[in-house]
Amino acid sequence: MNLRWRVALVGLATAGLTACATAPLPAPSPSPLVSGRLSVQVAGQPERSVSGGFELAGDIGQGTLSLTGPLGTTALRARWAAGEAVLASGGRESRFVDLDALAQATLGEPIPMAALFDWLRGRPWPGAAALARSDGTAGFAQLGWQVSLARWDDGLVEAVRLQAPTVTVRARVER
Repeated sequence: MNLRWRVALVGLATAGLTACATAPLPAPSPSPLVSGRLSVQVAGQPERSVSGGFELAGDIGQGTLSLTGPLGTTALRARWAAGEAVLASGGRESRFVDLDALAQATLGEPIPMAALFDWLRGRPWPGAAALARSDGTAGFAQLGWQVSLARWDDGLVEAVRLQAPTVTVRARVER
């Protein structure tokens, strides 16, 4: 084998080893995981509620949500990206145009999902004006909801929509 072929083979082998040794670029990571216990109650006739453990990853644009029942089994799983949200429960999948539509179909009432991501992190959503709570407790009022952070040190968040029917979202966030 002549020198030119040897140099070419060494170059190819080096390029191949370099390609194998180079780690792929990591995918952009979603916002940090938020997990804990979640309860959503809708007052009225009949009263509707959902509760269990939760894991929420991502943001309003793309992410996943898992709810687990009392025995730790996955009760439902939702995933969403631009233009579609999918709810998987009981071996069936339902598709929606976005996460807000999924939440409304599941609970029968609208929940400001974009804001909920921030509320569960103990802060107002930057997409709308927020005011200090009128009762002087820790928290804020935003989008027609009263968000209480009075027990934030214990990981507790409570958001209540006072407009009928009353909707209450309570979460104990693990930190």
